[in-house]
Amino acid sequence: MHPVPPPFDPELAAALEEAGELARPGLTPADIAAARRNEDAALELLAALDLTLGGAFEVADRTVPGPPGAPDVSLLVCRPAAAAPGTARPVLYYAHGGGMVLGDHRVGVDMALGWAKELDAVVVSVAYRLAPEHPHPAPVEDVYAGLLWTAEHAGELGGDPERIVIVGASAGGGLTAAAALLLRDRAGRRTVPRPCAQMLLSPMLDDRNDTASAHQMAGAGLWDRTANETGWSALLGDRRGGPRVSPYAAPARAEDLAGLPPAFLDVGSAETFRDEVVAYASRIWRAGGVAELHVWPGGFHGFDALAPQAALTRSAQAARLDWLRRLLAKG
Repeated sequence: MHPVPPPFDPELAAALEEAGELARPGLTPADIAAARRNEDAALELLAALDLTLGGAFEVADRTVPGPPGAPDVSLLVCRPAAAAPGTARPVLYYAHGGGMVLGDHRVGVDMALGWAKELDAVVVSVAYRLAPEHPHPAPVEDVYAGLLWTAEHAGELGGDPERIVIVGASAGGGLTAAAALLLRDRAGRRTVPRPCAQMLLSPMLDDRNDTASAHQMAGAGLWDRTANETGWSALLGDRRGGPRVSPYAAPARAEDLAGLPPAFLDVGSAETFRDEVVAYASRIWRAGGVAELHVWPGGFHGFDALAPQAALTRSAQAARLDWLRRLLAKG
């Protein structure tokens, strides 16, 4: 019997229906090229957005050294314009979503900028290489290399290297979780930054794609089980779902979640990633770590982007900002 999915929040369901074909689930490998062509127009609009938020930020593209033997990494650096000399602000280091196959460093950065305006923080958004042209470990190593540069140059950005919060949404959330594991595990071999926290927004964590929520949400929402298989297969090829998948590709594969920065995780109750996110938070707690988990009732994947004015979106954004305020107040 086909598993019955939980219902969408009525306000979100109306937004999903209104979006029509733009919100069709079921991305297949054959759809990636067309999805990228469609995305190009959206990225042009994003490039035209005022990311200064009316002059509140100075925005610049920076090219920094990539992983050893790999191309340089592009960062979008957004600094508060009213920078007082000697001020060391928090830094939000952001990795965008896109299922490992879509997006760039302008996708979703407006969300991080909104928080940064409230918190007087610097935002650095990383453009990582996309699969399938660049499979694992290229994306996570790009995120890692950009983070190393950000930590090493935090002072010149007006940021505090001791108050870097790594943030990621969807695929970027998975890469953020993977980068936290890399930082922990490489700490004994070289000097690496230790972020003060990790913020994982509907993160893409488990390549096995076999949870109850993955089956429940097949054919529904913005990112269903078919799309999830497409994204993971692009990243991992025929290793997807097999026994030899690295935790730095799929963080749910990590045997030990001890020693990680405090985490904020959120996810919708009506989305593919629900069960893997809940399990990841539970495993952080079992390992003696710190995590705050929110499961938004009736939320589908990406509901906050599709329905920014919805009541559930406002609740989610308020909880995220509240967590950041509490976190940074301790610093």
